[in-house]
Amino acid sequence: MASALALGPTPALSTANVSPAVAAKARATAQDFEAVFLNSMFNQMFTHVNEGPFNGGQAANTWRSFLTDEYSKNFAKAGGIGIADSVYKELIALQEVKAK
Repeated sequence: MASALALGPTPALSTANVSPAVAAKARATAQDFEAVFLNSMFNQMFTHVNEGPFNGGQAANTWRSFLTDEYSKNFAKAGGIGIADSVYKELIALQEVKAK
């Protein structure tokens, strides 16, 4: 049973009707989409971190956005949570229909 939380990208679909360049661009676009979604989730997760007497201040809040951005990019690159795979499949299906 394949898990949606498995690390690493799933094997590529059969892309017989789509050029390798289009397939690579679709994969990158799908990964970027997942990274944006994950960034939103990580930002929500870190919203209340460092509140209280040991607050990191405004500087910590500024740098936290960079941290969550890197977390989301690396998480998506490592396989993410399966959103990129679903988006990739849809993009390839649309390109195959367009090619016909």
